[in-house]
Order: sequence, then structure tokens, then C-alpha cells
Amino acid sequence: MGHAAEQFWICRTCAVEHADRVDVCAICDDERQYVPAGGQEWTTLDQMTDEGFRAELVELEPDLWGITTSPDVGIGQQAKLVRTPDGNLLWDPVGFVDDDIARRVRALGEVRAIVASHPHMFGVQVEWSRRLGGAAVLVAEADQRWVARPDAIIETWADDVEILPGVTLTQPGGHFPGSAVAHWAAGAEGKGVLLAGDTVAPNPDRRSFSFMRSFPNRLPLSGAVAQRVTTHLEAFAFDRVYGNFGRNLIAADAQAIMRWSADRHADWVSGVHDDLT
Repeated sequence: MGHAAEQFWICRTCAVEHADRVDVCAICDDERQYVPAGGQEWTTLDQMTDEGFRAELVELEPDLWGITTSPDVGIGQQAKLVRTPDGNLLWDPVGFVDDDIARRVRALGEVRAIVASHPHMFGVQVEWSRRLGGAAVLVAEADQRWVARPDAIIETWADDVEILPGVTLTQPGGHFPGSAVAHWAAGAEGKGVLLAGDTVAPNPDRRSFSFMRSFPNRLPLSGAVAQRVTTHLEAFAFDRVYGNFGRNLIAADAQAIMRWSADRHADWVSGVHDDLT
């Protein structure tokens, strides 16, 4: 039997759920994102289903899966599902869910929490909770004002939270004041994994990171913030970092690469290399 979903709206550009169909999505009407030239567009889960959208689940490494949509919804992020003996974490939920993908996710174990790294990744987080039996939705206290579909299932958090044994949420900020990273100690064969969202972004060269306030609008963070974020994350042991897209991965030696990248970023934005321009 299908799930009878309550009516809500989804922004076509960022795929974040909204309780009301407003004139413009506030998340997109911000310097970090954009409203398309053609104006605001809305959709619903039923409409996307009729258009042939579906969700796909793929194993990335033992006890870690990626969830994407076909075709892409919003900015096309890849959600991550971390499995532990004490329950699972759904990270950066995508902006589409149906009973089929919910069934496949639940078959991998109980989802204990749903967490987005920052507001661009809220997706249909409340609806994912509905389909997964009422899993807690955690939103960074500093970014709570961006929630467009309030619900009693949403809890706020700050600082560091061990959401499951061996899985810690932390807030280095940067891209958003509450921008978060999940540290999974057992990942990468026990060397540690960071799920970074856009807080630090693995670059296409697979050997460097970016530190940006806005990716689509090419607005960098300061060198001081890049260093602050990196120092914050160096408190955790990690060898691998996943960004919020399937292609964004630093597979090994990620801690050293992050430090080098922060130093490089700071040098460029402070003018050290202006002679090369």
C-alpha cells in the first residue's frame, strides 16, 4: 500500500521542502544560491513520481551507501547512509523519497537520525522521517531559521554530538554558521571518514579542497576561516572525505590534503601569489 503524504511543496532549484508555496524560496534567494532566470518553480512528490523520478542506492564502502535521484533533483546531491551496530545515520537527505527507496533504506537497519550538513541539503528531510518511521531530524541551531517546513520531529543541536557510538556531528561553520560535518570513526577501514557536505569540498582533481561561501556564485571564504575550519576538523582522526556529490571524494591522506589546501587558499586570498596574476 502506498504512503499517503501530506501536501507540501518542493523548490525545483534546491529541492528543499516547504510547508507553503511562497513567492520565492528564501534559500535560493540568498547570495550563496540563486533563483533561476525564469523565476521560482515548485513541484511535489506526486508530480516528480509522475515525471519518472526515482531514487538509487549504491554501496560506497562497507557500511556506507550513497543515495541519488534519477534525474537529478535540485542541485543533485548524494545522500549518505552510515550503518552502525546501534542504528543508522541518513546524511544530507535528497529532495525526493518514495516507498521503494524507503523500503530499501529500512532494510539496511533502523535510521536513528536524519541530519543535513547545511540548509542547501535539507531536501525533504521531514518526509524522509515520515517514510522511515519517525527518525529524528536534527538541524543546526545556528541555521534553524532556514527551515521552511517546520515539524515537531525537528530537534536543534550545537557544538559536538555523538549521534551514534563512533559517529559524531560537529559544527566548524564556514559555508553557513551552522555548517556541519559527520565523523565516522569506523570508516575507511578504521582510519576514519568525514562526511563534509559543502563545509570543505573535495575538488574534481581529487587532491585538494575548496572553502567557499558560495559555490555557484564563486564567493570564497577568507583565509582565516579556511584555517579555522581545518583546525577544527583536525581534532578528529580521518583519512577519507566524502563531499555531497558522488564525484567529490578524497580517498586517502585527506587530513594532510586539507591542511595543505587551507594553507594554499589562505595564500591566494591574501595576495601571496598576486605576482602570478
